[in-house]
Amino acid sequence: MPNGWELVIILGIIALLFGGAKLPKLARSLGSAKGEFEKGLKEGETKGSKESKSETDSKATESTDTSDS
Repeated sequence: MPNGWELVIILGIIALLFGGAKLPKLARSLGSAKGEFEKGLKEGETKGSKESKSETDSKATESTDTSDS
């Protein structure tokens, strides 16, 4: 993990490479990418919980159907 001065030097090099005008655009795109990633994770969790619930319901229905015979 970089110390204080090392972090300042790294940030300075990044500023020189990308320039002052591109840094806000880069930060904005990183923020939106993070938001999309988190949104996808939430959708995956909800979809996964719905699928597991439907699998449990279908297994319960199958077990009651076979016990009726």
